[in-house]
Amino acid sequence: MSNELVLIVDDEKTLVKALTFNLEKEGFKVEAAYDGEEALEKVFSLKPDVVVLDLMLPEVDGFEVCRRIRKKLDVPIIMLTARSEDIDKVLGLELGADDYLTKPFNSRELVARIKAILRRSTTTEEESKKQIQIGKLQIDLLQHRVRLGEKEISLTSKEFALLSFLAVNAGNVYSREQLLAQVWGYDYYGDVRTVDVHIRHLREKIETDPANPEYIITVWGTGYKLREDL
Repeated sequence: MSNELVLIVDDEKTLVKALTFNLEKEGFKVEAAYDGEEALEKVFSLKPDVVVLDLMLPEVDGFEVCRRIRKKLDVPIIMLTARSEDIDKVLGLELGADDYLTKPFNSRELVARIKAILRRSTTTEEESKKQIQIGKLQIDLLQHRVRLGEKEISLTSKEFALLSFLAVNAGNVYSREQLLAQVWGYDYYGDVRTVDVHIRHLREKIETDPANPEYIITVWGTGYKLREDL
């Protein structure tokens, strides 16, 4: 049984009640917030393991809540939207969300997404002992730290998971679908553009010139790889 804390942020109390029931049945602890201000207060006071965040909220909308959380914490965020417009999904990912679901959705799918996120947040014992250096890029898998020369690079949990996977398998080329499966989880059915957004964020943080990357290379028609040496 799980014992992680999930914070559900949604002003639809019937939905919150249903999600709470399903999550508690799986062994999760659950807290709820019904507007953006309450969400921010509970995120920073309770430090949940996962935040399930609706976009359309009173007081402060979900986009702004996500932005403020990301300034201080790298807690996994799953965004909920009643709209299917791609711009909402992309904007949510741009602001640092790890995943999204479009309403209506099956509660079991949300439970599966949460479990997948939590599984990915821990590295294997073998990987955690490794420190990887490629050129000026240093990745400490034990302490979840990344440095570029003398500069420490701040990454979200998902960005670190993606970079770590590519680093452990440096030189190997992976398609977007393979990266979704390996980093987001085999039970993740999200859009492959999720990968592209996270790759772009990584490049903006670790590349001298993101438009001409030295570390994360695009292999046209196939996918991405991290260079073995530099």
